[in-house]
Amino acid sequence: MAKNIAQRVRTWMTKKMDLPEDVIMDLPRITMIGQIHIYIENHRGLLGFSDREVRLLLKQGQLLIKGDSFVIKTILPEEIMLEGKIGEVLYLDE
Repeated sequence: MAKNIAQRVRTWMTKKMDLPEDVIMDLPRITMIGQIHIYIENHRGLLGFSDREVRLLLKQGQLLIKGDSFVIKTILPEEIMLEGKIGEVLYLDE
């Protein structure tokens, strides 16, 4: 119940104060450049990596990126830049 109220307050503040939702609601920000680069901010950690799949932990669930020839270009505690051929970006409710 308290979690639901907190979520409503964040949503209200975002709309009334015209603030970016990713900052107030602690959401990931995903930027893609075509199919060759993806930049993800505000993730909670790298769960898995291969040249065909990357799995990131989010505040709520996970983010799964599928494709080919993946290379991590930059990795910081809450940011990652991936290069390769991106085929799919999926949110998983786990």
